[in-house]
Amino acid sequence: MLLSFAVSSLRSRAKSVLLTFLSLLISISVLLSVELIRLQAEASFNRTVSGVDLIVGAPSGQMNLMLYSIFRMGSPTNNVEYDSFEMLENNEQVSWAIPVALGDSHHGYRVLGTNQTYFEHYKYGNKQHLAFADGEPFKGIFDTVIGADVAKKLAYKVGDKIVIAHGTGAVSFTNHDQSPFTITGILAPTGTPVDKTVHVSLAGIEAMHLAPSQLKDILANPDNFSNPLVQPDSVTAVLLGLKSKFATFTLQRALNNYEDDRLMAILPGVAMAELWKMMGTVENILRVISVLILVSSLFGLSTMLLASMQQREKEIAVLRILGAGAGVVFLLILTEAIVIAVSASVVSLGLVTSIFAGAKGWLASEYGLFLSANVFNTHSAMVIGAVVVATLITSLLPAIDAYRSAIHSRL
Repeated sequence: MLLSFAVSSLRSRAKSVLLTFLSLLISISVLLSVELIRLQAEASFNRTVSGVDLIVGAPSGQMNLMLYSIFRMGSPTNNVEYDSFEMLENNEQVSWAIPVALGDSHHGYRVLGTNQTYFEHYKYGNKQHLAFADGEPFKGIFDTVIGADVAKKLAYKVGDKIVIAHGTGAVSFTNHDQSPFTITGILAPTGTPVDKTVHVSLAGIEAMHLAPSQLKDILANPDNFSNPLVQPDSVTAVLLGLKSKFATFTLQRALNNYEDDRLMAILPGVAMAELWKMMGTVENILRVISVLILVSSLFGLSTMLLASMQQREKEIAVLRILGAGAGVVFLLILTEAIVIAVSASVVSLGLVTSIFAGAKGWLASEYGLFLSANVFNTHSAMVIGAVVVATLITSLLPAIDAYRSAIHSRL
């Protein structure tokens, strides 16, 4: 009966209750969204590259190797000899090896030299393979495959020719004008650094740095990858997929002690976790902002209940005359607050679920956030529980005010 009376009382003050409800709805939705993104963003971040067991490069620190090999940020201190790459490729414990050669750019976008293995085995997200929005992988020395962002920002299409510049800056005074590359493919959006990368062959990297007299021979036969002039001497890093996960630590230790070349092998998962810890401050800021929004809404709820006390003097007096004790009036005010908070929470859960279900694909392709739309979990229940408890606390003042009001003062 108390619940029924509380609902009827709220209906009689529909306008002010609706505004309070919307305020709580927005704040709870923001809180749930931030928590959902916060919990799943780390998992999405760790899936920037998927299925890679080891990353091998020159000794330069775990973070630096991860940043330039996966995120195309920073520069390597040294390269890995191509003989070492072939050793890794032919290792009996290695299933596949993807070479990575960096050092050039195109309008500020990094150029990555690799081979066909990159398009066959590189994965991201939930072990998703790279897909082509248009075209196909490069086949000739002067072919290139560009990421989705490169194509979109520079308005490129398959068949266009581009000129690669020396160095990694947005502006370069050394362009390889004598060796333009033809776009043969455009990758579908991934939400990862792949979208901002220009991919060429290792032979292409070597060819564009040749002298004009040597370059003529390559241009005459651009499909001859066996030409000694375009055989690479080194690569920047190597991404490895192993036949057995149990061999990971054994191979890592062997590569770190390799005598013929200075190598460093790292576990991408460990490096990603270390990198994410550096972003913990951003997480905390988001949580603080969400909590402040919720607190302001709860104070709005308390203010609304306090303001309604004067309007409800007759209502409370009639309840007291009919035999309702001060405790019943106290519980009535708390019940009204709980009804508003629980209703806002339930609608927030449905709203957040609908929004993330609809934006799931867009968030994955544009921002690399592979989020689950399911917010009905233990963590969400804890958030809703905290909201209800906070509602009870902020509603105590108007409830105590109603409790302490004597019947004669209302009459």
